[in-house]
Amino acid sequence: MSYEIEEIIEEIAAQDRYEKIGGEILDVVRNRLYMSFPYMDTLLWALNPKAAPDVTTSIATDGENLFYSGRWLANRYLRSEPAMNRGYLHVIFHCLLRHIGKAQGKDPVLWDLACDTAVEALLAELHYDCIAEGPVPLKRQFISECAAEMKAVTAEGVYARLLRLQPDHTQLAHLSKIFRVDDHRLWPAQNPREQEQRQKQDQEWKERAEQTQTALSTMFSDSGTGGETVTEQIRVAVKDDVDYRAFLRRFAAPREIMQVDGDAFDYIYYTYGLSVYGNMPLVEPPETKEEKRIDDLVIAVDTSMSTSGTLVKEFLACTYAILRSTETFTRRINIHIIQCDNKIRSDDTIHDREELREYMESFSLAGGSSTYFRPVFAHVAELQRAGAFSNLRGLIYFTDGMGIYPKARPSYETAFVLLEEPPMKVDMPAWAIRLVLELPDLRRAREQAEAIEPELIEWDELPRT
Repeated sequence: MSYEIEEIIEEIAAQDRYEKIGGEILDVVRNRLYMSFPYMDTLLWALNPKAAPDVTTSIATDGENLFYSGRWLANRYLRSEPAMNRGYLHVIFHCLLRHIGKAQGKDPVLWDLACDTAVEALLAELHYDCIAEGPVPLKRQFISECAAEMKAVTAEGVYARLLRLQPDHTQLAHLSKIFRVDDHRLWPAQNPREQEQRQKQDQEWKERAEQTQTALSTMFSDSGTGGETVTEQIRVAVKDDVDYRAFLRRFAAPREIMQVDGDAFDYIYYTYGLSVYGNMPLVEPPETKEEKRIDDLVIAVDTSMSTSGTLVKEFLACTYAILRSTETFTRRINIHIIQCDNKIRSDDTIHDREELREYMESFSLAGGSSTYFRPVFAHVAELQRAGAFSNLRGLIYFTDGMGIYPKARPSYETAFVLLEEPPMKVDMPAWAIRLVLELPDLRRAREQAEAIEPELIEWDELPRT
């Protein structure tokens, strides 16, 4: 037998030994974590361990399997058992918080960093010896900066913050290196079949999160702010996707329209008459039907410096796509689009689809001062007194939530639409409807509306005047 063949055989044997050792290490890790986190027994064993020679610098998961290198696990475990335990729990929390399923449509670099930050922020609040970590000042500083802006450090909140701040490549690379624990290369779906499998896995992890939500909240309740962090992160994980199209319909009023009402028409009698009498049906289809349509509506846009022009652009593009659909529009409408920071900057009235299209083609963002919500409500009250509305059902205010709210409840429904949870210091009135949307929610609603009417204006950057 040649020397080269002997080397190959020895390498294969060593690989087999390391795979076995890696599997044994994972068993030890899961058992050790179970001693501290007994309510996570099902979660700790939810991933199927698989040896993967190409995973050499960390561990990786696709939501179903845990891929590992036995050699890497052995070295890591010998250097630090708590680090190995912490890394395994890090991966489990990625799955539990549905970070993999929510990765579709997001910037992969920003989303990876946001997910790692959220999990490490959660683990930092859980004071257990089995997952203890030494001081990492830069990691702690970044988490503190995020925590100062949101109720709990969630991946969605951190991602929105990164989108707003747009850190440069060097900053991103440095932060990613500090927070990286596992390999996220398997997260994005590569083909439709794989995407379908991801959706199925995401639903399974959502169900696991729902099943363990109460148990986890109870278990971590003695961990100070850690309990709050776990509760909030799980709440975000099990939250259903927001249907913005359905939300807009709550501001619609019943209207009778000229259209056959298939639901109120019995085709049996119709076809029976045709079969017996030739061209004489026994009943005729109703020529009108009742549907909910939007006629009077106010859309207010916060144009203060704290609001991103890109996010405003996405919100208006989505709202435009939904409002212009035949399912929502009446023939004549009365929509006021108001831009306001600390005072009213513009008030444009839209009466039909063509005016809405022209408005969007020439739209520019006006403002850039501080946020003050009351001028909008005072302005709408003046419009009501002047008879500008026949049946105003609601006002939608797109904002970051930080501003001075009116004290009294208006006579119409008011919804504040936010793309991230506002800081804890924001005290939103009890009468206000709060809708927290994510960019994927907006884009999904826009795609659904475009499927009805494909033509949609493509915008470049919105200028700020």
